Amino acid sequence: MCRTTPNPSSERRGIARERARDYNERGEPRLSEPMMVPAENLRERAVLVGVERPGLHGTLAERLAELALLAETANCEVVATLTQNLKRPDSKTFIGKGKLDELVQLCEEHEADVVLFDTELAPAQARNIFHAINRNLLDRTQLILAIFARRASTRLARDQVELAQLQYELPRYRHMWSHLSRIEGGLGMRGPGETQLEVDRRRARLRIHRIEERLKTSERQKSVAGAGRANVFTISLVGYTNVGKSTLMNALTGADVFVENRLFATLDATTRRLAVDGEELLLSDTVGFIRDLPHTLVASFHATLSEVLEADLLLHVVDIASPEIEEQIRSVRSVLEEIGAHDQPTLTVFNKVDALEPGTSASAVAERYGGGVLLSALSGWGVDELRVRLLAEARERHRAVTLDIPYQDGRAVAYVRAHGDVLAEEFGARGVRLRVRLPAEDVGRLANYRTDAVTTDG
Repeated sequence: MCRTTPNPSSERRGIARERARDYNERGEPRLSEPMMVPAENLRERAVLVGVERPGLHGTLAERLAELALLAETANCEVVATLTQNLKRPDSKTFIGKGKLDELVQLCEEHEADVVLFDTELAPAQARNIFHAINRNLLDRTQLILAIFARRASTRLARDQVELAQLQYELPRYRHMWSHLSRIEGGLGMRGPGETQLEVDRRRARLRIHRIEERLKTSERQKSVAGAGRANVFTISLVGYTNVGKSTLMNALTGADVFVENRLFATLDATTRRLAVDGEELLLSDTVGFIRDLPHTLVASFHATLSEVLEADLLLHVVDIASPEIEEQIRSVRSVLEEIGAHDQPTLTVFNKVDALEPGTSASAVAERYGGGVLLSALSGWGVDELRVRLLAEARERHRAVTLDIPYQDGRAVAYVRAHGDVLAEEFGARGVRLRVRLPAEDVGRLANYRTDAVTTDG
């Protein structure tokens, strides 16, 4: 994806010509490594293209600001921006011939190496645009996938990203090889273009199948590994990318989770123990969300996002100082709904209160979006209050009860030990008495064995 160096202009143009070899003579992307990310020490000059049209989330200025952050995360230097107002995209060039000519001139003027579009381009549109600009071209989905490819550090994350890339590229293969002849593709005969197309599709589908099988195995392994956590209250951090989730996790647990002021700093799920008032909770951090997150990424990251589905409580971290707070909250809720986690118990945490403009009431802003806990993960202000709130949530949802279970109901005893935290155990003449902390739903299932009222003490 994005690269360059502080090289002289002549060398920069040489790099651009070399990169153009990734495309065939008709300006169509080659299948070999279509979305690879170059070395970290190279930095490319990028032109951003944003389009204002009906149906898009957020304003054009907000989307371009986010695209610029994505470009920075991909190690690009933004040198120019082009905007266009459209009722509907042009079928051939998306932005229309006049704007495309303006884009060509802008690239020449600023010696750009790459053009980044803040929308998803159809394969034919991408081909036509590249043929005109003769520079590397990435739409928003490809840019996000390329960033994920660079950020993935574990086998699981790399598999998830590669699966998303393959699923995104597979429907586009029919456009990539249109330069190969199909004249001989009559009855009983096949042209070389059709043969190559079938070979590429077959290889891609086989690779997708193998990765999907590996991911299923990973999910089974995570399920087995997580079985021992069933009796521990689990909390999952969710939120828009770069709102401070990892910083908050470090502040709460004293962990050393990687923190960087860039988008998608964390891709792999990280779980740490959180000790509060003598009790242990589990806190998980996972990938940050973004508006219009590619569906292929949401699907392929199911193994990582399963931490969200299995959590007893979601901690929705919000950047209270962001001018796009409403859009970010909406985007996170949209992804949670897409993965089936929108009904999970959720506590909203409004982070970065120290970054608010002077005179702005943090409480008033929080109340506007349903209220929650105010804090600054960076300075530590409000973190202790959050710990107390989390302990209260854990005790409310994991309730301490006393159960008298007859010896003949051995399955019930086994269930309690597997799903609860046994605090005391006493064997009597007719059965066993257990003092146990259980999730609220399990308390209801075992109501016939209860001998006391529900309490929240230990």
